[in-house]
Amino acid sequence: MNDLDQRELAMLAIAREAGELARRRFSDRSSFTVKFKGPQDFITEADGEVERLIVGRLNAAFPEDTYLGEETGGKPGRRAWVIDPIDGTANFARGIAHFCVSIAFVEDGKIRLGAIYQPMSREMFAAREGRGATLDGAPMKVTTTAQIGEAAVELGWSKRRTAKDYTDTALRILDAGGSFRRCASGALGLAFVAAGRTDAYFERHINSWDCLAGILMVNEAGGWTNDFLAGDGLLKGGPVLGTNAALKDTIAKLVEVERG
Repeated sequence: MNDLDQRELAMLAIAREAGELARRRFSDRSSFTVKFKGPQDFITEADGEVERLIVGRLNAAFPEDTYLGEETGGKPGRRAWVIDPIDGTANFARGIAHFCVSIAFVEDGKIRLGAIYQPMSREMFAAREGRGATLDGAPMKVTTTAQIGEAAVELGWSKRRTAKDYTDTALRILDAGGSFRRCASGALGLAFVAAGRTDAYFERHINSWDCLAGILMVNEAGGWTNDFLAGDGLLKGGPVLGTNAALKDTIAKLVEVERG
């Protein structure tokens, strides 16, 4: 078993353990309080608790690795784990069962591994560079939808961009004949593209911990993503588009993302 094999097995086990902790907290709403880091930016004690569990387990197994987490930050090096303990905290805080744990492993500037665990459905989305993407062990494939008039596009939103940016993008999708939705978890949004549940996910600015695992999944499931890590996306974030190959040109033009 090589180093990446070991990291993959550990990542999956830790994502599941962390997700089950989040599930217990979600099921007992008296176990946490809800605060705000900014407008519509939820935080609970559960976020920090879950991240500490993940980092603690990974550090015990791979003490030479570095970390970047949504709650605790970090300084990623050559080998780095990028962690979102609860992606979809607004849903979690409001009692909506659509949130997940997201863990990605980045080595030499490339996403090597990704896991997204949805605690309430107990679904494990996973990917390894060059070896495909899976949902509970079964291969995932993006859709073959080729017409925007048949496409379902999820649009992520954050206060880091203006409301007009969001509404203008939504209007362009609608005017072209597409439909759009927003489910408030970028990680799951990308995982659902990989699983063929939606045709595309776009967010004008997203942080790396929200999307790296999902980006790998879309690519490994036969889809396409923009080069998120270019321009210091790891630390500064940026736009993300994940879609099937047939819709790539159409949707990239509509959301104004370079196709490369």
